[in-house]
Amino acid sequence: MYTVGELLRQWRHRRRLSQLDLAIAADVSARHVSLVETGKSNPSAEMILRLAEQLDVPLRERNRLLLAAGFAPRYAERPLDRQALSAAWDAIARVLRAHEPYPALAIDRRWNIVMTNGALDPFLAHVAPDLLVPPINLARLGLDPRGLAPHIVNLADVRALLRTRITRQLATAPDPELTALYEELLAPHPGDAGLRIESEIATPMIFRFGGRELSLFSTTTTFGTPMDITLDEIAIESYYPSDAESAAYFTSPDAGSGPPAP
Repeated sequence: MYTVGELLRQWRHRRRLSQLDLAIAADVSARHVSLVETGKSNPSAEMILRLAEQLDVPLRERNRLLLAAGFAPRYAERPLDRQALSAAWDAIARVLRAHEPYPALAIDRRWNIVMTNGALDPFLAHVAPDLLVPPINLARLGLDPRGLAPHIVNLADVRALLRTRITRQLATAPDPELTALYEELLAPHPGDAGLRIESEIATPMIFRFGGRELSLFSTTTTFGTPMDITLDEIAIESYYPSDAESAAYFTSPDAGSGPPAP
């Protein structure tokens, strides 16, 4: 088991900061940071949280830091439902509904879908039923041959985009289950050799259903100052048409019936 000092040092290295960098950001001395990391000084809970804030440590891991120092956790982890987090649940639902007629969904830290709007439903019409059994994983839904993968024209681009995002996420907050998902779905693929994503927002997903193509790009929204682990780990994925033809589909009278059958 790691000490709180060892954990803080790991996070500092992960953020590529020197002890002086962290000390200046947290308004403490570099010597104090050194003493904390080496275990020669026992930091207060407030000092741990101050350093964690400057290191952008996720709330789940801040609890781990506190426990390592002998303090009680500060951040609750409640289920995202109408009883435990009713205000947040309603806010997410409103955001997703407001994005219609374009698809939008909310995912957790492991890319499991926790909520969608109605515009996404038609895209799932031809997905294998077992992939739609909760928890539905967005990465698996997109890359599995029984999911949306056969309908994605630029699958190599989408795979590279997901690889970039999940790699960055794991660098920020390592997670064994997300690592397993990465190894399952995003291992090196011959078609990906040399492929780089220059801009995430400029890389569309191009779907082909029947003879029609729909091009979409996505943006990601997170809660600004969450005090609950569940909210800290929720992201809203909003999809937009990237050309006039795709936009026309979503505003056409038959949009709700879904893309043409493959």
